[in-house]
Amino acid sequence: MMTVNEVSKLSGVSIRSLHHYDKIGLLPATEVTAAGYRLYDDKALERLQMILLFKELQFPLKEITTILDNPEFDRSKALEQQIKLLELRKEHLENLIDLARGIKMIGVQKMSKMSFDAFDTRKIDEYAAQAKASWGTTDAYKEFEKKSAGRSREEEQVLGVQMMEIFAEFGKIRNKKPESEEAQALVKKLQNYITEHYYTCTDEILESLGQMYAGGGDMTSNIDKYAGEGTAVFANEAIEAYILTK
Repeated sequence: MMTVNEVSKLSGVSIRSLHHYDKIGLLPATEVTAAGYRLYDDKALERLQMILLFKELQFPLKEITTILDNPEFDRSKALEQQIKLLELRKEHLENLIDLARGIKMIGVQKMSKMSFDAFDTRKIDEYAAQAKASWGTTDAYKEFEKKSAGRSREEEQVLGVQMMEIFAEFGKIRNKKPESEEAQALVKKLQNYITEHYYTCTDEILESLGQMYAGGGDMTSNIDKYAGEGTAVFANEAIEAYILTK
């Protein structure tokens, strides 16, 4: 058993935070002595590791409590996600170090997109968002689980192809203005499709999805590969125009 002071020194979490975690039921003390001292066993320390992991994924404390108290919580899956996130951050830091060393040795060269690639955190942000979605406790995620329950892998693949066909339609008109009647009709079609097959796609969710489509990660690459270069950005611009008219 360890005291709150010892846990604080071991983990780097402040005593004040540990007291707060106990108070809200996120990390209850294993035992409280007659004198009022909080004590923690190894099981509590393992839970603290998971808490810190989900904080790295930017979950609110209330949601972390819900996830960890779920009997279906998969510790192995959570650790795999943390490892992947750390690997992405390591790659990002190594790129920054290489850039700084290059500038030190040969000075600043002609400015280009490549000069700023080392600062790009989109891969990290996209992975963190995907990992967070997989542990989602929002109404939208619960609705998604309910609608997807019982669907076969083949059915999921068909839905995915049908959704990509909507992006193919965006691709065919990507040279038109995002606020054009055709583009706006496709945004509505996309929103309705997501609502029907996945979860209620509010304007707020739709706007966030649009930003992910054009974020420059795997999602952007997949859309552009299927529907033509620039389609993902065009779809996002059309969504932005759609939101502005509301």
